[in-house]
Amino acid sequence: MGRTSRKRSTLANRAIAASAALIMGGGGLVAANYYASAGESWTGQRPLQSTNGWQSVSTIDCPDVGNEIQEVPQQVRGSVDRQLATLDSQITRAYQRFAENRQRVQSDRGYGQQQILTPLRNERQVIIQRIIALLEQQRAAQKSQQLQKMASCELRADDDNGGRQQNGGQGQADNQGQGQNNGGGDGGQQGEAGQAGNGPEAGDFVDITTVQPNVRNPRKLRNASRGVFATSCGTNQNGKFNPDNVIVAPGVSNGAHHMHDYVGNQANDAFASDDDLANGQTTCRNQGDKSTYYWPVLRVQNGQDENDAQADGGGKDKNVGEIQTPAQVTLNFVGSPVGKVTAMPRFLRIITGDAKAFVNGNANANASWSCTGFENRQLKDKYPICPQGSKVVRSFKFQSCWDGQNTDSANHRTHVAFADRNGRCQNGFKAIPQLVQRIVYNVPPPVFDGDNPSVFAVDSFPEQLHKPVTDHGDFINVFNDNLMNKMVDCINTGRSCR
Repeated sequence: MGRTSRKRSTLANRAIAASAALIMGGGGLVAANYYASAGESWTGQRPLQSTNGWQSVSTIDCPDVGNEIQEVPQQVRGSVDRQLATLDSQITRAYQRFAENRQRVQSDRGYGQQQILTPLRNERQVIIQRIIALLEQQRAAQKSQQLQKMASCELRADDDNGGRQQNGGQGQADNQGQGQNNGGGDGGQQGEAGQAGNGPEAGDFVDITTVQPNVRNPRKLRNASRGVFATSCGTNQNGKFNPDNVIVAPGVSNGAHHMHDYVGNQANDAFASDDDLANGQTTCRNQGDKSTYYWPVLRVQNGQDENDAQADGGGKDKNVGEIQTPAQVTLNFVGSPVGKVTAMPRFLRIITGDAKAFVNGNANANASWSCTGFENRQLKDKYPICPQGSKVVRSFKFQSCWDGQNTDSANHRTHVAFADRNGRCQNGFKAIPQLVQRIVYNVPPPVFDGDNPSVFAVDSFPEQLHKPVTDHGDFINVFNDNLMNKMVDCINTGRSCR
């Protein structure tokens, strides 16, 4: 597949005029508060109405069964993960049916229920029963009645409302801060845009210069571990990517339904074992780091197809346009503001962010978007419109607390956690080096006009509509013991090391 590294084009000259139509008061979710309550409503949005008066619909919203499964015995974890991946594939197929019959669904609620939602519910019931049976085999049945109730899905509007609102959640405890700017506007209500036909829309973008500075960090105490360990693993200029996710869907090809960029370990695919990763090649400059770092690719939807236009994870999953090679990727490991850090266990898996946050709600959303020169202003549910000469930046601060026992967990979240707002790990968790990932792109500003539209967006599950809030990052620690110990010593003694 070809890779591109796009520079600003003549589209940039039209971006200022186009931006005015997008800003509408500069609304967007930003970190005005240190941590936003996920129970707060995201205001300023007005759902579309169809000609018959009921709310126009844009996507399929299904409960996330995986989030409800807290404990799975190791003997059946792979089988459960594969069944969960089947649920994702069912949603993808149902979304395709919805997209092909959108006008009929908009005009006839009964058609959408009978032809899309009812068949999907029946398919999901079968898989959910299989998951329950797997758990019961190991005497680990939990919340079976609750899981059974999660078969039904609904059609919903792109009201830019963040899906189900959640109270609490790990995503609210990241020290990059998350909050709101209620400047409002009609985000998401300007009709479909984007070559894929499922977003992004004009309302998904906001002018970064209209966002107020909002980044706050915990105060560092006297015993803080102030060092930084940097690992350099390139920008995926060699084009290592696939639509797999070995953490969430091991053994399942196209388990992500969107394309991932990879740096570091080159053995990563759906079928990679820990031994495969340990023996794999790495793009990292220090060969003691065979860790794998991956994230959804960023594309420019400008009418130009990538080589995956007819492939899984690409065009078949409504991810289209030219894949962008980052201009820069920095991978830093930093310490705790309140004390020393301890070594990560080898093969520790961490996912930050939520690939389904648009329908799940923002409890686990954790990526931030900004522009070079404006990184004290961070967005979570909007893409930034950057001024001339500024580049798009997406960043992730990974969980920095570990339960001290497990390298993974049933929902791939509960074995790690974010520190609290003061930087402390809670409930017996230990502070570990925190991965801070920053990815910079030289992409043209978005243009929404009838002749030459061009927008950038991350790959997503088709029903997630390429929303920026769905951005996420994945990491598997494959540092050798010597280099991990060097990292910990470097961070705890306040040095900068590589």
